[in-house]
Amino acid sequence: MRTIALIQARLSSSRLPGKVLMDIEGVPMLAHVVERVSAARLLDGVAVATSTDSTDDRLAAYCRANGIRHHRGPLDDVLARFVQAGKREEADVIVRVTADCPLIDPALIDAVVTMRDAHRADYASNVLSRRYPRGLDVEVFTAEALARADREGKAPHHREHVTPYLYEEPGRFQVVGLDCERDLSAHRWTVDTAADLDVVRAIQQRLDNPLAGWREVLAVVEREPNLARRNAHIKQKPTRAA
Repeated sequence: MRTIALIQARLSSSRLPGKVLMDIEGVPMLAHVVERVSAARLLDGVAVATSTDSTDDRLAAYCRANGIRHHRGPLDDVLARFVQAGKREEADVIVRVTADCPLIDPALIDAVVTMRDAHRADYASNVLSRRYPRGLDVEVFTAEALARADREGKAPHHREHVTPYLYEEPGRFQVVGLDCERDLSAHRWTVDTAADLDVVRAIQQRLDNPLAGWREVLAVVEREPNLARRNAHIKQKPTRAA
Protein backbone atom coordinates (compact mmCIF):
# COMPACT_ATOMS: atom_id res chain seq x y z
CA MET A 1 0.00 0.00 0.00
CA ARG A 2 1.52 3.29 -1.13
CA THR A 3 0.80 6.00 1.46
CA ILE A 4 1.10 9.60 0.29
CA ALA A 5 0.57 12.79 2.27
CA LEU A 6 -1.15 15.60 0.39
CA ILE A 7 -0.82 19.05 1.93
CA GLN A 8 -3.81 21.19 0.98
CA ALA A 9 -2.70 24.76 0.21
CA ARG A 10 -3.95 27.95 -1.41
CA LEU A 11 -3.14 31.65 -1.20
CA SER A 12 -6.69 33.02 -1.43
CA SER A 13 -7.66 32.49 2.20
CA SER A 14 -10.45 34.95 3.04
CA ARG A 15 -9.28 35.83 6.56
CA LEU A 16 -5.51 35.93 5.99
CA PRO A 17 -4.67 35.94 2.26
CA GLY A 18 -1.27 34.50 1.41
CA LYS A 19 -0.84 33.01 4.87
CA VAL A 20 0.85 29.76 3.81
CA LEU A 21 3.84 31.70 2.46
CA MET A 22 4.08 34.05 5.43
CA ASP A 23 7.27 33.96 7.46
CA ILE A 24 7.74 31.92 10.62
CA GLU A 25 11.28 31.95 11.99
CA GLY A 26 12.78 32.93 8.65
CA VAL A 27 10.98 30.52 6.33
CA PRO A 28 7.44 30.33 4.89
CA MET A 29 4.77 28.52 6.86
CA LEU A 30 4.49 25.95 4.08
CA ALA A 31 8.14 24.99 4.53
CA HIS A 32 7.48 24.15 8.19
CA VAL A 33 4.52 21.97 7.23
CA VAL A 34 6.43 20.14 4.48
CA GLU A 35 9.39 19.52 6.82
CA ARG A 36 7.20 18.20 9.62
CA VAL A 37 5.05 16.00 7.39
CA SER A 38 8.15 14.63 5.66
CA ALA A 39 9.49 13.58 9.07
CA ALA A 40 6.68 11.03 9.50
CA ARG A 41 8.14 7.53 9.18
CA LEU A 42 5.22 5.76 7.53
CA LEU A 43 4.86 7.84 4.37
CA ASP A 44 6.03 6.93 0.89
CA GLY A 45 5.86 10.51 -0.34
CA VAL A 46 4.70 14.06 0.34
CA ALA A 47 3.18 16.52 -2.13
CA VAL A 48 1.33 19.82 -2.06
CA ALA A 49 -2.17 19.93 -3.56
CA THR A 50 -2.90 23.46 -4.72
CA SER A 51 -5.12 24.98 -7.39
CA THR A 52 -4.84 25.93 -11.04
CA ASP A 53 -6.21 29.37 -10.25
CA SER A 54 -3.87 32.27 -11.01
CA THR A 55 -3.98 33.24 -7.34
CA ASP A 56 -1.85 30.16 -6.65
CA ASP A 57 0.79 30.76 -9.33
CA ARG A 58 3.17 32.17 -6.70
CA LEU A 59 2.61 29.12 -4.51
CA ALA A 60 3.35 26.74 -7.38
CA ALA A 61 6.45 28.75 -8.24
CA TYR A 62 7.66 28.45 -4.65
CA CYS A 63 7.21 24.68 -4.77
CA ARG A 64 9.10 24.43 -8.06
CA ALA A 65 11.95 26.61 -6.80
CA ASN A 66 12.33 24.53 -3.65
CA GLY A 67 11.94 21.05 -5.09
CA ILE A 68 8.57 20.40 -3.45
CA ARG A 69 6.35 17.97 -5.33
CA HIS A 70 3.04 19.62 -6.10
CA HIS A 71 -0.12 19.14 -8.11
CA ARG A 72 -2.67 21.68 -9.25
CA GLY A 73 -6.41 21.11 -9.54
CA PRO A 74 -9.73 22.91 -9.09
CA LEU A 75 -9.76 25.82 -6.64
CA ASP A 76 -13.20 25.26 -5.13
CA ASP A 77 -13.75 21.55 -5.81
CA VAL A 78 -11.04 20.42 -3.40
CA LEU A 79 -12.37 16.86 -3.36
CA ALA A 80 -11.69 16.57 -7.09
CA ARG A 81 -8.28 18.18 -6.53
CA PHE A 82 -7.39 15.45 -4.03
CA VAL A 83 -8.64 12.67 -6.28
CA GLN A 84 -6.53 13.96 -9.16
CA ALA A 85 -3.42 14.46 -7.02
CA GLY A 86 -3.81 11.02 -5.47
CA LYS A 87 -3.96 9.41 -8.91
CA ARG A 88 -0.86 11.29 -10.06
CA GLU A 89 0.97 10.05 -6.97
CA GLU A 90 -0.36 6.49 -7.49
CA ALA A 91 -1.53 6.55 -3.88
CA ASP A 92 -3.40 3.68 -2.28
CA VAL A 93 -3.76 5.59 1.00
CA ILE A 94 -3.88 9.37 1.31
CA VAL A 95 -2.99 11.47 4.35
CA ARG A 96 -4.67 14.88 4.34
CA VAL A 97 -2.98 17.75 6.13
CA THR A 98 -3.64 21.46 5.58
CA ALA A 99 -0.86 23.98 5.00
CA ASP A 100 -2.04 26.27 7.80
CA CYS A 101 -0.88 23.81 10.49
CA PRO A 102 2.84 24.60 10.96
CA LEU A 103 3.02 22.67 14.26
CA ILE A 104 1.67 19.40 12.86
CA ASP A 105 3.27 16.45 14.68
CA PRO A 106 4.97 13.75 12.54
CA ALA A 107 4.42 11.15 15.29
CA LEU A 108 0.70 11.92 15.29
CA ILE A 109 0.59 11.37 11.53
CA ASP A 110 2.22 7.97 12.04
CA ALA A 111 -0.25 7.14 14.82
CA VAL A 112 -3.28 7.79 12.61
CA VAL A 113 -1.73 5.90 9.67
CA THR A 114 -1.06 2.97 12.00
CA MET A 115 -4.63 3.03 13.32
CA ARG A 116 -6.10 2.96 9.82
CA ASP A 117 -3.82 0.10 8.82
CA ALA A 118 -4.58 -1.91 11.95
CA HIS A 119 -8.35 -1.66 11.43
CA ARG A 120 -8.17 -1.78 7.62
CA ALA A 121 -10.52 1.17 7.81
CA ASP A 122 -11.70 3.39 4.97
CA TYR A 123 -11.07 6.50 7.06
CA ALA A 124 -9.16 7.33 10.23
CA SER A 125 -8.51 10.67 11.90
CA ASN A 126 -7.93 12.46 15.17
CA VAL A 127 -10.78 14.92 14.54
CA LEU A 128 -13.90 12.78 14.84
CA SER A 129 -13.88 13.62 18.54
CA ARG A 130 -12.47 17.12 18.85
CA ARG A 131 -10.01 16.78 21.74
CA TYR A 132 -6.64 17.62 20.16
CA PRO A 133 -5.68 21.28 19.71
CA ARG A 134 -6.66 22.87 16.42
CA GLY A 135 -3.67 22.61 14.11
CA LEU A 136 -2.90 18.92 14.68
CA ASP A 137 -5.59 17.60 12.33
CA VAL A 138 -4.65 14.39 10.49
CA GLU A 139 -7.00 12.46 8.20
CA VAL A 140 -6.05 9.18 6.53
CA PHE A 141 -8.25 7.42 3.99
CA THR A 142 -8.04 5.01 1.10
CA ALA A 143 -7.96 6.23 -2.47
CA GLU A 144 -10.84 3.86 -3.16
CA ALA A 145 -13.03 5.50 -0.51
CA LEU A 146 -12.10 8.95 -1.80
CA ALA A 147 -13.06 7.95 -5.34
CA ARG A 148 -16.48 6.85 -4.08
CA ALA A 149 -16.89 10.16 -2.24
CA ASP A 150 -16.04 11.94 -5.48
CA ARG A 151 -18.72 9.98 -7.35
CA GLU A 152 -21.45 10.25 -4.74
CA GLY A 153 -20.73 13.37 -2.70
CA LYS A 154 -22.56 16.18 -4.46
CA ALA A 155 -23.27 18.67 -1.66
CA PRO A 156 -21.11 21.82 -1.66
CA HIS A 157 -19.50 20.96 1.68
CA HIS A 158 -18.49 17.54 0.31
CA ARG A 159 -16.60 19.20 -2.51
CA GLU A 160 -15.06 22.02 -0.45
CA HIS A 161 -13.97 20.09 2.65
CA VAL A 162 -12.89 16.80 0.96
CA THR A 163 -13.75 14.28 3.67
CA PRO A 164 -17.22 14.86 5.22
CA TYR A 165 -18.83 12.27 2.92
CA LEU A 166 -16.53 9.66 4.45
CA TYR A 167 -17.63 10.13 8.06
CA GLU A 168 -20.89 12.07 8.32
CA GLU A 169 -23.25 9.10 7.87
CA PRO A 170 -22.65 6.14 10.21
CA GLY A 171 -22.22 2.85 8.38
CA ARG A 172 -21.40 4.31 5.00
CA PHE A 173 -17.68 3.61 5.49
CA GLN A 174 -15.57 1.91 8.12
CA VAL A 175 -14.36 4.80 10.26
CA VAL A 176 -11.99 4.87 13.26
CA GLY A 177 -10.84 7.73 15.44
CA LEU A 178 -7.80 8.51 17.55
CA ASP A 179 -8.70 10.34 20.76
CA CYS A 180 -6.52 12.57 22.89
CA GLU A 181 -6.25 11.58 26.55
CA ARG A 182 -7.18 15.15 27.56
CA ASP A 183 -9.65 17.61 26.09
CA LEU A 184 -7.31 20.24 24.62
CA SER A 185 -9.70 21.47 21.96
CA ALA A 186 -9.64 25.04 23.28
CA HIS A 187 -6.06 25.48 22.05
CA ARG A 188 -5.56 26.98 18.57
CA TRP A 189 -2.28 26.13 16.84
CA THR A 190 -3.69 26.51 13.34
CA VAL A 191 -3.37 29.77 11.39
CA ASP A 192 -6.56 31.38 10.11
CA THR A 193 -5.96 34.95 11.27
CA ALA A 194 -3.18 37.39 12.13
CA ALA A 195 -3.73 36.58 15.83
CA ASP A 196 -3.20 32.88 15.13
CA LEU A 197 0.00 33.65 13.23
CA ASP A 198 1.24 35.72 16.15
CA VAL A 199 0.68 32.79 18.52
CA VAL A 200 2.40 30.24 16.29
CA ARG A 201 5.38 32.55 15.76
CA ALA A 202 5.70 33.02 19.53
CA ILE A 203 5.51 29.27 20.14
CA GLN A 204 8.07 28.49 17.47
CA GLN A 205 10.50 30.99 18.98
CA ARG A 206 10.32 29.10 22.28
CA LEU A 207 10.91 25.61 20.89
CA ASP A 208 14.41 24.18 21.11
CA ASN A 209 13.57 21.53 18.51
CA PRO A 210 12.01 22.79 15.24
CA LEU A 211 10.26 19.40 14.95
CA ALA A 212 9.02 19.39 18.54
CA GLY A 213 6.06 17.13 19.18
CA TRP A 214 2.67 18.35 20.30
CA ARG A 215 3.33 17.60 23.96
CA GLU A 216 6.38 19.88 23.86
CA VAL A 217 4.25 22.60 22.29
CA LEU A 218 1.63 22.08 24.98
CA ALA A 219 4.30 22.47 27.66
CA VAL A 220 5.20 25.87 26.21
CA VAL A 221 1.64 27.19 26.19
CA GLU A 222 0.87 25.80 29.63
CA ARG A 223 4.02 27.44 30.97
CA GLU A 224 2.94 30.73 29.37
CA PRO A 225 -0.88 30.75 29.38
CA ASN A 226 -0.95 34.27 27.99
CA LEU A 227 0.06 32.83 24.61
CA ALA A 228 -3.20 30.90 24.29
CA ARG A 229 -5.20 33.96 25.30
CA ARG A 230 -3.96 35.88 22.26
CA ASN A 231 -6.18 33.90 19.86
CA ALA A 232 -8.76 32.37 22.21
CA HIS A 233 -11.42 34.64 20.71
CA ILE A 234 -11.01 33.27 17.15
CA LYS A 235 -13.89 31.11 15.94
CA GLN A 236 -13.25 28.15 13.65
CA LYS A 237 -15.11 28.05 10.35
CA PRO A 238 -17.54 25.11 10.14
CA THR A 239 -16.56 22.12 8.00
CA ARG A 240 -20.08 20.79 7.52
CA ALA A 241 -23.23 22.23 6.03
CA ALA A 242 -25.36 24.03 8.60
